[in-house]
Amino acid sequence: MNKIVKYILIGVLVLGALWAALFFIKSNSKSAITYETQQPFITDIEKKTVATGKVIPQDEVEIKPQISGIIDKILLEEGVKVKAGDLIAVIKVVPNEQTLYQAQGRVRNAELALNNAKIEYERNKTLYDKGVVSNQDFINLELAFEQGKQELKNANADYQIIRKGSIGGSAAANTNIRATVSGTILEIPVKEGDQVIQANNFNDGTSIATIADLTKMIFEGKVDEGEVGKLAVGTPLKITLGALEGIELDAKLKFIAPKGIEETGAVQFKIEGDVEVSDDVFIRAGYSANASIVLEKKEDVLVIPEALLQFDKTTNKPYVELAIGAEADQKFERKDIEIGISDGVNVEILSGLTEEDKVKQWNKTEPIKKGEEEGAEGEETEE
Repeated sequence: MNKIVKYILIGVLVLGALWAALFFIKSNSKSAITYETQQPFITDIEKKTVATGKVIPQDEVEIKPQISGIIDKILLEEGVKVKAGDLIAVIKVVPNEQTLYQAQGRVRNAELALNNAKIEYERNKTLYDKGVVSNQDFINLELAFEQGKQELKNANADYQIIRKGSIGGSAAANTNIRATVSGTILEIPVKEGDQVIQANNFNDGTSIATIADLTKMIFEGKVDEGEVGKLAVGTPLKITLGALEGIELDAKLKFIAPKGIEETGAVQFKIEGDVEVSDDVFIRAGYSANASIVLEKKEDVLVIPEALLQFDKTTNKPYVELAIGAEADQKFERKDIEIGISDGVNVEILSGLTEEDKVKQWNKTEPIKKGEEEGAEGEETEE
């Protein structure tokens, strides 16, 4: 009796193990993948590159003082539109003591020289009237006398400019700083009370304001050395701005740098393009921008999605798999092909395929079955 019970228990255990094994195999088995196919088609294809950069004014003009001094007033703000001649700031002139003393000395010397020339002129005029002095000698003395007058006048003018900032100004005379061109004030890097100096041979001078016409903008960017050889002056550009969504501006390439600059191990070439700015778009100087450039374009060519390509592990040459017979048979054979340009989505087929071929979509992810998805969610919940 005990042996019978023992055999029964062993039989139950064996059957349970078999059932568990079958259940495990069934639950973990997946159905065979069914590959879909796509056919080549005719379309236009463009190979593009994107140059990153910024938009800047075509010309920026720096306004600098004609004389050194201190900023007394600033009448306009950054961002204001101005016309040539508009008053921007006022400078109060503070004379340099050494320069002022030297100017006083020049005035005194001019007075002495003029006084001496006057004495000589008056003495020789009497002699000239009596016929003692020749006509040429008298003319030379008269010329020296007139030159002395002019030298004194110039010395006095220099002295007044150094002391007061202008010939007829007061002790606290002001120098007006005006816009030299029409445009928008981009920057006023000084404030009231700042000391400014005029430009000379040893110093560029203090910039009081920068003005630019924001309706005349250029794109300035860089392209890689592998693409610069495919560019040409006059190539159309499409400019997109990070700060202005949904706006695309037309531009034309006008400059390609003859020399590259190495940056982070890659050689980059500077490019510039004239941007067409419409009246209803306001662009600020320095906006970051991208320029889309068509490097190569072909019309009515045979293409397939680039995702259908496979590459030989040994030769790295492209190939696809073509369906043999009915698609339901799921039989495919390798077909070597020759490809042309790509736009990142589709690739040109130069040889090896026709529009009637059915190309295997080899890298499509198999959808998860509903039962498996629910089971996975249940396991995550238990954890």
